[in-house]
Amino acid sequence: MASDLDLVIAGGGPAGMMAGLLFARAGCRVKVLEKHEDFLRDFRGDTVHPSTLELLRELGLLEEFLKRPHDEIRQLTARVADRQIVIADLTHLPVESRFVALMPQWHFLDFLADEARLYLTFELRMEAQAVDLIIDDGRVGGVRLANGEEMRARLTIAADGRSSVLRDKAQLPRVDLGAPIDVLWFRLPKEPTAVNRTGGTFGSGTFVVQLDRGDYWQCAYVVAKGAVDDVRAKGLPAFRRDLSRAVPELAPVVDSLLDWDQVKLLSVTLDRLTRWWRPGLLAIGDAAHAMSPVGGVGINLAIQDAVAAANILAASLAGHEDVDPLLKKVQQRRMFPTRVIQVGQKAVHDRILTPLVMRKAVLDKVPFALGLLDRFPILARIPARLIGLGIRREHIRSPDARLRKAAPPRP
Repeated sequence: MASDLDLVIAGGGPAGMMAGLLFARAGCRVKVLEKHEDFLRDFRGDTVHPSTLELLRELGLLEEFLKRPHDEIRQLTARVADRQIVIADLTHLPVESRFVALMPQWHFLDFLADEARLYLTFELRMEAQAVDLIIDDGRVGGVRLANGEEMRARLTIAADGRSSVLRDKAQLPRVDLGAPIDVLWFRLPKEPTAVNRTGGTFGSGTFVVQLDRGDYWQCAYVVAKGAVDDVRAKGLPAFRRDLSRAVPELAPVVDSLLDWDQVKLLSVTLDRLTRWWRPGLLAIGDAAHAMSPVGGVGINLAIQDAVAAANILAASLAGHEDVDPLLKKVQQRRMFPTRVIQVGQKAVHDRILTPLVMRKAVLDKVPFALGLLDRFPILARIPARLIGLGIRREHIRSPDARLRKAAPPRP
């Protein structure tokens, strides 16, 4: 049974929504399937890095995007051995947007969805979960939904996250690099400040990240893999005491944690597919490579995948050409930056976080690498470049078929 769809995308996260926007912009008939009824879920990655902001600028969307409420991070800091050290200074990046935009991910996804709906060939379908693949003579021909409905298309993109059902159904080979940590996410109140104070603290036996969200901290408390049950068993008062010892400045507000329901677990995974494709199917984003929260680069790496996929495939797909021979080129383009970033994340896991959270190490002096950043501030431009722009940054090169509807008046 043939379909008039060029592309079906499973997953309405950052990779899926950006891919949907770009392929529709190129004239492809696209349907994005999102299993939830909306994008409203807390403690998802909320950092939109300069690499992504530059892509929005290239699309002519940056000014409108930045009208939405957001905070801006221009420096990332770390407190260790009672020293505050700038570890990444974004203010010297060779781009227009020299900051990380902090915005709830649901607002970012709503923005992409609103822009994509302006294209005649785009459709977003909510509460539509892809649970299986349609395979005809060894080629993927679409997806099967949880309600039994079949959705056929010339190409299927699996953007259904780190627990991707479709990559498993496609039997794509995966290597697990190991992650020795998990993260507990929660909010704590704070007084607004004139300058964003986002950073991390190497405390006694843990590492705590504090994202400055204006009137509250979005905090990440690092624990050893699988240790969350032990943390909870000790009780919330003990957790509050440990948090106060690790970050004394939070002590006055830790009592706002009244229930474990306020503390969410992020089970950290670090893995990647060794093959991202098979005929008729391409995996991108977390479905192709689950990233650690170290550096907060996962969302932006996923978006770079979507841009590369559109750059390589969209024109041929819109022209009804066979794109199967091109699928491996997307992996070849994106595998190098994936490997480089994962090597760096694993090094942080093994050399810093494992001793800290598993052996309860106490850093009573500044490590050599951080000491260099403190002594020579110009060096903070190097991690800023890696975090802000990444490796092998993509640019918008996919075509614009000019099938955009007349935009409704902005509120």
